Amino acid sequence: MAESSIEWTDATWNPVAGCTVITPGCTNCYAMRMAARLDAMGVDKYAGLTRKSGGRYVWTGKTRLDKASLELPLTWRKPRHIFVNSMSDLFHDSVPADFISQVWDVMRQTPQHTYQILTKRPVRMQEMARQLNRKPIPNAWLGTTVEHADTLWRLDELRKTPAAIRFVSFEPLLGSVADANLSKIQWAIVGGESGPRSRPMDKEWAEEIHELCREYGTAFFFKQWGGINKAKTGRELNGRTWDEMPINVNS
Repeated sequence: MAESSIEWTDATWNPVAGCTVITPGCTNCYAMRMAARLDAMGVDKYAGLTRKSGGRYVWTGKTRLDKASLELPLTWRKPRHIFVNSMSDLFHDSVPADFISQVWDVMRQTPQHTYQILTKRPVRMQEMARQLNRKPIPNAWLGTTVEHADTLWRLDELRKTPAAIRFVSFEPLLGSVADANLSKIQWAIVGGESGPRSRPMDKEWAEEIHELCREYGTAFFFKQWGGINKAKTGRELNGRTWDEMPINVNS
């Protein structure tokens, strides 16, 4: 486990490492830079998972299972919000179904924690969740990333997914998603891209999502404006911070 500076969680847990670039939202993924740094530091878990391309590091498409980390949450007594696989995607095609099942077993055994699983592959998440959930695990929140209008279809897949909490991360927000349907989505995170090649986020795009959240009764969390110096651009939208969290509905 690593204590996390991500505003909407307390810690990260990475039983899988490595991923594949599949949409424009992946282009400047912070996890690729971090994985390359950890590889350079000699951390075996991340060896060979990135390559240099066009002056930056990108995923090679390889993933690595870290079975040794599976039982870590069993040792954490203090309740935490835990972001699962901040350095990968649990529902990557290369992650075996039986390994995902083992992750589910750990979540069931640790009801004191709240697990936040985010994917860009909601079709497989839906399929796996239906196989693994006789009923949704109360402490497992399942979410998908939507970067722009072209990926709004992911929300339809998320709606079909059995989960105690369904959430969407509009980060990095690269365009207007004013037509998003947030029905049965309990939480929306909004954030601009950060880092040396970050693309700008328009204020109007964030405000559109805030209005949608009010319309659908979805909790609204504004994570950051992003940019090269995200600390400087801050987290305020229209003069205040927005840190709303969802209410567990178990449905």
